[in-house]
Amino acid sequence: MARAFWKGSISFGLVEIPVSLQPAVQTHDLDFSLLDRKDFSPVGFKRFNKNSGRDVPREEVVRGYEYEPDEYVVLTDEEIARANVERSQTIDIVQFVERDEIDPLYYETPYYIEPLKKASKSYALLRAALEKSHRVGIARVVLRTRQRLAALLVRDEVLVLDLLRYPHELRSAEGLHVPPKSAKGAGIKETEVRMALQLIDGMTGHWDPAKYKDEYRDDVMELVRRKIKSGQTHTILEPEEIKERRPARSEVMDLMPLLKKSLAERTGGTRRSTKRRERRAPGTRRPRSA
Repeated sequence: MARAFWKGSISFGLVEIPVSLQPAVQTHDLDFSLLDRKDFSPVGFKRFNKNSGRDVPREEVVRGYEYEPDEYVVLTDEEIARANVERSQTIDIVQFVERDEIDPLYYETPYYIEPLKKASKSYALLRAALEKSHRVGIARVVLRTRQRLAALLVRDEVLVLDLLRYPHELRSAEGLHVPPKSAKGAGIKETEVRMALQLIDGMTGHWDPAKYKDEYRDDVMELVRRKIKSGQTHTILEPEEIKERRPARSEVMDLMPLLKKSLAERTGGTRRSTKRRERRAPGTRRPRSA
């Protein structure tokens, strides 16, 4: 389990629950290094003084707030935390709402909440109350010098703090050019809608996240292994040498053939329709064996 990066308490009315936060997400992004193509040496990032040009060691770098052009107030992490100790160490629940009321667009980053004492009765009480009420707590918490809005909910046996975006952080959909909402206005036929619904029904199942993996990452790592095996670790292919390109797609106006083909592939309809065609027509006689 990852190390706790925040310790404080959940404020639930007059109840205080000492807890810590741990990341609930671990990334598996491909970690590429930047290289000089002349000799394939790593390219680093330098901290330097923009006035003098001299390198600045990490330990000499401080945080400053520019209150006027080229005028700064220097603030340490300790000073920022002391600006409001209570807020910087408290997950303050301010409201409870139905979980379905929160638009998925607002969810950002989840964190596991662990009680500082394993047998925390107050932790268990809040967890049980949230489960029975089918609600989530809306809380404020200060993380890394910024006050965040968050949803406090239950996942299995663990309380989870899921950071929420503020409304002003979400871009408006106004100005996007999309088809009209009504099927008629968008030029969609009712038969096409029914066919699409059949396709959705055929592809519907129970959510099992274990079935899914990052196939693109696997393909890139396989490419890395092939280049190592073939001794082409420093071979650089120019764009014109890469011929496998996906052909450009154009908008299809008649959707029915594609929907029918998709349904046939999902349900085996092609085989069944073929068998139906092979059946003898009524009134015909089976040919005798020779």
